[in-house]
Amino acid sequence: MRLRAGLEALAATWAISVGATELPVAEAESVGMSTERLERIDVAMQRHIDAGRIQGAVTAVARRGKVVHFKGHGLMDVEAERPMSRDAIFVMMSSTKPILGVAAMMMIEEGLIRPSDPVEKYIPELADMQVAVLKEPADEDISPLQVKGRNPPAHRLVPAKTPITIHHLLTHTSGLMSGGLGAAVSGRGKQARGTLASYIPTLAEVPLDFQPGSRRAYSGTTGLDVVARIIEIVSGIPFDEFVQTRIFDPLGMHDTHYNVPPSKAARRVVIHGRDMSGTGGVTTYFSGSFGLSSTAKDYLHFQQMLTNGGELFGRRLLSPRTVAMMTSNQVGDLLVSNERKRRHGTGAGYTVGVVLDPIAADSRRSAGAFGSGGAFGTISWSDPAEEIAGVILLQQPYGAAIYDFENAVRQAIID
Repeated sequence: MRLRAGLEALAATWAISVGATELPVAEAESVGMSTERLERIDVAMQRHIDAGRIQGAVTAVARRGKVVHFKGHGLMDVEAERPMSRDAIFVMMSSTKPILGVAAMMMIEEGLIRPSDPVEKYIPELADMQVAVLKEPADEDISPLQVKGRNPPAHRLVPAKTPITIHHLLTHTSGLMSGGLGAAVSGRGKQARGTLASYIPTLAEVPLDFQPGSRRAYSGTTGLDVVARIIEIVSGIPFDEFVQTRIFDPLGMHDTHYNVPPSKAARRVVIHGRDMSGTGGVTTYFSGSFGLSSTAKDYLHFQQMLTNGGELFGRRLLSPRTVAMMTSNQVGDLLVSNERKRRHGTGAGYTVGVVLDPIAADSRRSAGAFGSGGAFGTISWSDPAEEIAGVILLQQPYGAAIYDFENAVRQAIID
């Protein structure tokens, strides 16, 4: 009786009258999972809340297209002592990137762009880029990890040996604003960007950190914005309108916004101890790298679409083979040069990380699983081998909570 009442409450919370844009709710055992073991998620989240490591979280899990777990934990506003709501709106940071990835794959499917296309084909200003190299040793290309402080080492500029391509941008192998020598000498910071159309051409002034394709280094706030601008150019639609009409609306992602409407402002998580004054204003810069706010439910819809091979609610966004292309390792064994240690057993697709070997990667996901995360602790992933989509939204980046969530999901699979 208690289990049935809990399922009915979960279904009532999940179901919002929006037509055929709802994932069904099911008892875990009906899709080969254990209700008792899924409850370990609640225990783990409470342990981290009690230890003061996180203020709260929302966690959601679907298997075989059915929701088996959906919980709010802790507080969404510590000062006001407001409990975490399951429809709480989180700052997604780099969890924005896979949205851009899907948008780019749509344009690739439609033949409007190709991964091999040079960026200068669409943005002429980005032709003839320069690369920042050291003066001594002569022309040496250094890792972003070696660039420290505000006084970069003596350098000179050399021509890029190959143009930046869309593939380079989607895999963080372009060298554009990836925390290295070129970014350091450019003097670019957190200046106002205006719009994609006004800002992206000015990147012609920024030297690259390395020769395109020679390294992999994360371009956290810029590289994918160039792709977003290309999507605007080839589709004829502003990027925010493109993702709204082509991705959010079909997937029932009704709470995903660049500018959160005033009517939803009370649902925003107030991050304890962090100045949030810069996150609630109105933006005109619709980034492919960051900027979205969203909910666990919306991102579970997004991940379920990818788990399904590009389709949800009878609406196909991508073909299965395009999803496979997006979520396959696209970088070979290129060194990830701005990470502290090499992540064995993992690869990088187009805007998503990919598990190649779960043992080597020390991963709770299966081989072929893929996902992405944001700096404040928002993580979502798909595990096609297990037919699972998972979401954990935090606003404090605490790896132990993410580990425990993924481990509990993994151990709850009984069939």
